[in-house]
Amino acid sequence: MKVLLVGAGGVGEAIVSIAAANDPSAEWLELMVVSDYNSVRADEVVAKVNDKRYVAEKIDAGNKDEIITLAGKYNIDLIMNACDPVFNMPIFEAAFDTGSIYMDMAMSLSVRDSKDPYGTIGVKLGDLQYAQFHKWEKAGRLAICGSGVEPGMVNVFASYADNALFDEVHELNVRDADNLIVEGLDVAFGFSIWTTIEECLNPPVIWEKEKGWFVTESFSEPEIFKFPEPVGDQEVINVEHEEVLMLPRLFADKGLKRATFKFGVDRDMRLVLKTLEALGLDKTEKVKVKGVEVSPRDVVAACSPDPAKIGDRMKGQLSAGLWVKGLKDGMERSVYIYQLVDNEDCMKRYGSQAVVAQTAFNPVIMMELVAKEIWSGKGVFGPENFAPEPFMERMEKYQFPPGMMEMDSEYKRFHDNNTLELGYKK
Repeated sequence: MKVLLVGAGGVGEAIVSIAAANDPSAEWLELMVVSDYNSVRADEVVAKVNDKRYVAEKIDAGNKDEIITLAGKYNIDLIMNACDPVFNMPIFEAAFDTGSIYMDMAMSLSVRDSKDPYGTIGVKLGDLQYAQFHKWEKAGRLAICGSGVEPGMVNVFASYADNALFDEVHELNVRDADNLIVEGLDVAFGFSIWTTIEECLNPPVIWEKEKGWFVTESFSEPEIFKFPEPVGDQEVINVEHEEVLMLPRLFADKGLKRATFKFGVDRDMRLVLKTLEALGLDKTEKVKVKGVEVSPRDVVAACSPDPAKIGDRMKGQLSAGLWVKGLKDGMERSVYIYQLVDNEDCMKRYGSQAVVAQTAFNPVIMMELVAKEIWSGKGVFGPENFAPEPFMERMEKYQFPPGMMEMDSEYKRFHDNNTLELGYKK
């Protein structure tokens, strides 16, 4: 398979490192064109792997014609979007026009209701891409959206839980938190600064069977969730995220009653984000400063420590996973399926900090599955629409193994076992 990787930031770099380490004999990857607006950055990423299958190119991710031209130059099979989601649609549409398979890690952006943002739902995450399902289906082309960790890996967990762990799935609740610290920095973004501001300050979306999708206040419904050690108990709050918009499309007709996403944003960071919002520094619309037009959010991103360059100052672990509730063998069951990463381990193996490494291994596995035609289809899909077992099996191979905890439930008490093996290992 020939891949065009658009974006050589932290996650793009980790995709390259993980792909090179896990497919050294070109079992499925023939070529990866690593492209970025910053050509020096693309060159640096390619130089680190020292593999002739990886080549660097300059590209403007917002220029659809440039993407089409570059894809044609290398006869690309799959376009992997590793950019901020503001660039999703030109890359998505370029992939369609070239006949390439498309993948991204975050779906098209939402637009809040201008009059009642916390009471009326506006344009939802992914709406612009899902609207083109029949166009892609009719053309016989495949788009896999949300292929990172969240969304992505947890979507696969949802399908695995439905297939192997439950007779009825009633709740799908994404829960993510960490105990990471960055030495010498009081405020640090572990992931894309632009995206963090977007998803934390937008009105969160919840889905319930009786109400459908609805919005709530930012940072609403705080709860203490017990994550696997050493992350432990962490406070999490509602955050806008794609899974809540993706999973009900498949599972609503299978008995799903509720879907949520809650993330561990510590109180200091919440204050920083709310301050940015109060000052208008979260805005993307350009303002004029001494005769120069700039986006306030771009200024914040430019002035903040680069998430791709703070890995050697980070310490701690990160847990990303899905809390599933439902019925098994006539009893209530509640499990947390997760992936736990350690920052120092990720830095040692891939030279990437934990947040981006945990995001990046998922699209690499999915690209392998697509290249080998284990995952295939026609239309615009999320990872939940494909067989989960091949992905789950490869998590061990890629050294990002999954784990599972039985939560407080009748099923747990009956089996008298706090931690059970995932079914695919048996």
